[in-house]
Amino acid sequence: MQKSNSIVLSSLVKTFPNGLVALDAINLQIKEGEIFALLGPNGAGKTTLINIICGLSTKTSGDIKVNGLDIERHFREVRKLIGLVPQELYTDMFETVWDTVCFSRGLFGLPKDSLLVEKILNDLSLWSKRQEIMKNLSGGMKRRVLIAKALAHEPRILFLDEPTAGVDVELRQDMWELIRSYKKQKVTIILTTHFIDEAETLADRVGVINQGKLILVEDKISLMTKLGKKTLVIYLEKKINKIANVISKFNLEVKNDGLELEYTFDENEEGTAISDLIRALAAEEIHFKTLETKKSSLEEIFLDLVVKKK
Repeated sequence: MQKSNSIVLSSLVKTFPNGLVALDAINLQIKEGEIFALLGPNGAGKTTLINIICGLSTKTSGDIKVNGLDIERHFREVRKLIGLVPQELYTDMFETVWDTVCFSRGLFGLPKDSLLVEKILNDLSLWSKRQEIMKNLSGGMKRRVLIAKALAHEPRILFLDEPTAGVDVELRQDMWELIRSYKKQKVTIILTTHFIDEAETLADRVGVINQGKLILVEDKISLMTKLGKKTLVIYLEKKINKIANVISKFNLEVKNDGLELEYTFDENEEGTAISDLIRALAAEEIHFKTLETKKSSLEEIFLDLVVKKK
């Protein structure tokens, strides 16, 4: 069965009073229950986009629908559907963790649910800190509380704006598991992150935004297959003469003081590319001990896309 769209953006534009176009005719559909990673350099428009969808900023033009509801005509209904974990660490610093999370639930007119809050705090390893005053917590703990606040009203769409910034490696792994658990509950998750491995690990689809333009939206696996490069590492028996013809012909990189060669090629050219190179090496009597192939990471693909679009 085809999934319905949780969020539909049509020709979305945001222009600031100084003339800066922060979002330039964004068209995007985010499917129900998917994890969508939005990548882009600082100032690309990621946080502006999230703030507009969540009702924290106004659009200049265009349409936004959340679960089929226009965000301006049905603001209250839409806001109840959305949980937001902002990039900035802001909350009442003199409240306890427990009171902070319970208050967030009450803001949406929902009755107290101590069992739900307890579960959320346990999931985020916050239960032992429930009576701590917010200002006494570390930055990583405060970020966990922001996630707990966003989950307190049981949203169907969750925006995570740099959710693991400033947290340790162990907590990042815990958060990844939590995100996966909400995906299993068919919660739609929109993730912005500077940790490309986070997107590579969690996302179903990836969008790349740069200078206010959405330059690519693609299934993660398809993206890495279509745009990914492979690198063949050739470990030589002895140092290569750096003027060998094969180096310039195949645009090889000489590494490790002439004992290694690296050859980058498109994945769909793998068979012919490698066989041609090996024949060329043999013709020049360049002998190797072993070969190893490495695939491009999502980070390398992202950097390549952003540089090309500048």
